[in-house]
Amino acid sequence: MSSQNEKPIIYVISDSIGETAEYVVRAAASQFNGGTAEIRRISYIDDHESIDEVVQSAKEVNGLIAFTIVVAELKEYLLKIAEKKQVKTVDIMGPMIDALQGIYKMPPKMKPGLVRKLDDEYFRKVEAIEFAVKYDDGRDPRGILKADVILVGVSRTSKTPLSMYLAHKRLKVANVPLVPEVQPPDELFEVSSKKVIGLKINPDQLNSIRKERLKALGLTAQANYANYKRILEELEYSERVMKKIGCPVIDVSSKAVEETANIILDMFRKGGER
Repeated sequence: MSSQNEKPIIYVISDSIGETAEYVVRAAASQFNGGTAEIRRISYIDDHESIDEVVQSAKEVNGLIAFTIVVAELKEYLLKIAEKKQVKTVDIMGPMIDALQGIYKMPPKMKPGLVRKLDDEYFRKVEAIEFAVKYDDGRDPRGILKADVILVGVSRTSKTPLSMYLAHKRLKVANVPLVPEVQPPDELFEVSSKKVIGLKINPDQLNSIRKERLKALGLTAQANYANYKRILEELEYSERVMKKIGCPVIDVSSKAVEETANIILDMFRKGGER
């Protein structure tokens, strides 16, 4: 290998992007003189010729090859050629996969890029949750134009918990309360009606829910918020708005949030817009 005064040259190769291998190599190299190794990453290795080139280059500079190749045939070829050329290799993932196979009691998928797929799904979920918080309760109508789903309905029809549940399914959700005294945002009528989901509820149940809400806040149950006549006015108004939009409507009466969310997800799987 290189002398102490020279930078070691490490080839990081992968049949995917190779970020995992590079991160591990840099972390290990940081234990030696601040990690001054020269790392040359080669991604998406998928043929023998590419492996031949890397092994030959590593041999010429007395370098090391660190790899995350999960395709068995390519991995075997790399190990054979590297041994023949006397180039040292380090299998970053192999020992861990072997150990986990014993725990899971099943063979690994051996498909490149699964870590990145998991990362992408995680970040999409985080982005969707942040979106739901930002565009909750109609606080910024611009979110309507960016959303995958827009929930509309009167207060206490589970718009916010539904938004968060759907966000965990990686859908960007905006929700808009419908109040007779407030004109609905123009954006509601600019997006496809397939993206908008109306939520309706039985007036008796809504009356009960609102009374409980007022009690929780330490307010009298006689407040206008829980007034039955007022509730009927709000529901009639919201029905008119939903008809004008032309959106599908779900009756959330006696439905758990998960049940309503699954109905919405099913709508999208059957051809709703994303």
